[in-house]
Amino acid sequence: MEQEEAVASAESEDYRFLQVEVDEAGIAWLSIHRPKALNALNSEVIEELRDAFVELVSYEDVRAIVLTGSGDKAFVAGADISEFVGMPPHEARALSQTGQEVMATIEASPVPVVAMIQGFALGGGLELAMACHLRVASTAAKLGLPEVGLGLIPGFGGTQRLSRLASPGVAREWIMTGEMYSAEEAYRVGLVNRVVAPEELRDATVQLLKSVLKRGPVAVATALDVIRRGLEVGQTEGENIEADAFGILFATEDQTEGAKAFLEKRKPEFQGR
Repeated sequence: MEQEEAVASAESEDYRFLQVEVDEAGIAWLSIHRPKALNALNSEVIEELRDAFVELVSYEDVRAIVLTGSGDKAFVAGADISEFVGMPPHEARALSQTGQEVMATIEASPVPVVAMIQGFALGGGLELAMACHLRVASTAAKLGLPEVGLGLIPGFGGTQRLSRLASPGVAREWIMTGEMYSAEEAYRVGLVNRVVAPEELRDATVQLLKSVLKRGPVAVATALDVIRRGLEVGQTEGENIEADAFGILFATEDQTEGAKAFLEKRKPEFQGR
């Protein structure tokens, strides 16, 4: 593989393989930039993703994050298999745990994270997309978990998230066959939220986020947290988490503003408090 040049911009100069831009609407566009490797995840990319998400969610002006890959061929084509050669089991387990931790960091983001999938989303790439809160895919996208073809299984949370996002039956089929599936099939099984033509992908992603960002930001962040935590427990405990959060929101300025705006038949002016 040819030596890849470092990526540098006003907002991503600390990252070698990531490009970051924040637009006027407060949407952070985070792109993995390894075009010669179809944006494959190596150890450095994984660490940079962790750092980028920790950094971005700390900024008050970042209201949402769109995660994608550079170019139109791949979102992320998978993990960098060249790193697997000769890796001993204890190092492989550590790599899996690191990947899982990064995916959990993304999933725990208090601002909405959307995966914009424009091409191949395979293996670790699909696991990365599944860690995002929403997924918008191009009709040209191909998704799958081909690890069994390498004598492996998904190791960055894929066996667990696919079961939850689609169903255990879908997870078994996708993982055991290792096949690639169309964006339309991913939509059918509930893995992808929206499928659009390639030329409409960015606009459709923005439109989805606009629908979210006009809502109360504290409520949106709370909903993300409650859904995530609820998936980890039984329904009764999940409903208790929901009730606690529902009650706490009544102490926020946004809830007061939302109720007043509704009664006064006007658009609310949320302040995120």
